[in-house]
Amino acid sequence: MSIRRTKPEMPEQSPRERIKNFQEVPFGYGKDIAILEANRCLQCKNKPCMKGCPVEIDIPGFVACIAKGDFEKAAEVIRAKNNLPAITGRVCPYEKQCEGECTLKKLGEPLGIGRLERFIADFERVKGAKTPKKPDSTGKHIAVVGAGPAGLTCAGDLARMGHAVTVFEALHDPGGVLMYGIPEFRLPKEIVKSEVNYVKSLGVEIIYDIVVGKTITVPELMDKYDAVFIGTGAGLPKWLNVPGENLDGVYSANEFLTRVNMMKAYRFPEYDTPVKVGKTVITFGAGNVAMDCARTALRLKAEKSYIFYRRTDAEMPAREEEVEHARQEGVIFKLLTAPIRFIGDEKGILKEVEYLKMELGEPDESGRRRPVPIPGSEEKLAIDTALVAIGQSPNPLIPQTMKELKIGKHGNIITDEEGRTSVPKIFAGGDIATGAATVILAMGAGKRAARAIDSFLKKKT
Repeated sequence: MSIRRTKPEMPEQSPRERIKNFQEVPFGYGKDIAILEANRCLQCKNKPCMKGCPVEIDIPGFVACIAKGDFEKAAEVIRAKNNLPAITGRVCPYEKQCEGECTLKKLGEPLGIGRLERFIADFERVKGAKTPKKPDSTGKHIAVVGAGPAGLTCAGDLARMGHAVTVFEALHDPGGVLMYGIPEFRLPKEIVKSEVNYVKSLGVEIIYDIVVGKTITVPELMDKYDAVFIGTGAGLPKWLNVPGENLDGVYSANEFLTRVNMMKAYRFPEYDTPVKVGKTVITFGAGNVAMDCARTALRLKAEKSYIFYRRTDAEMPAREEEVEHARQEGVIFKLLTAPIRFIGDEKGILKEVEYLKMELGEPDESGRRRPVPIPGSEEKLAIDTALVAIGQSPNPLIPQTMKELKIGKHGNIITDEEGRTSVPKIFAGGDIATGAATVILAMGAGKRAARAIDSFLKKKT
């Protein structure tokens, strides 16, 4: 039997139409296409794809169910390990993880695992997710700080182990970066709310508008709860550290995307959160967040949206799919380019950026070739808005307010592989421990920490 070498194309909005709206770009596979693609799976006995899955989904198992048309069983298989499949099926870098390990890559394209996961999650959402039977209570109560990917995963897994879980969230909505950082056209907020509701159906309680470290301290949580998991993410923006970065018109990616996504600036004046981008916008950086910024700017009526990046295409950290979508939509890429200063008018409003060209030298500590300035290559460009998307550092609040925790040089809470910190009863995971990473890696950290917390509590009894 011959095996198709390529996966079916993902149906999606045309670039010309989608830059006029904030609706989700890909439409997802239909039933027949999903079954067709699932039947490409070789059902390898050693399951190499699972080695690339941070949340340990039985990938061949759920794919086999799809191939037989048993979508409900496929959902059960996924939910056994993943509390947020409609999210991971959209934003997980599966091409570098599960699909990166797929045996079909030797013949052509890997199996469309991410697309199949999304299909099943969307099928389940329409039909209604089944909540697993609640186990007997252990009598233990855990506090989870932060309702982002790591916190939600840890909380859901602990609830399924029979523990009572209370999540403390600083914002007025759950989801963390899923709500404030990822645009509607890539991850609709109704999807996030639906997945959070599933986690709540497991018995997880979420309390909002509580800033742990201010409203309540971690030691106070330790007095009240049997264990504490910290999953506060990487909310501290990094800056370029060039002159003029304090001018009106220069945003961090965090502020810009939070205004647009969580505060609904894209629906102004229906929502009272204005964001003015003007005619020309430059985003500095080339990760997924940078692509989100540049693509959002176009949807906010920018005439030109640029990506400035110090290196080349080969070094860009963004997913290939996000870069391709950005190019399709008209984002202009100026590579081997770095800003040296922002220039404002007499009122302190941004009007220009001065930049220079770079060339690549020897590799630096990241393993990528170091960008080296080319003397005399300075140029200027008139702009209205600058968006700085060069990364985020761990949220500093809890590390600053609890000196007993061992902290790394970048402000991260130091943990072992299972999320244990230097303080007994306190566990941590996700971006607060690793620095800014992907949603799925944060979820994997939450899952490992849940197991470690469960083991810790059992040893205490």
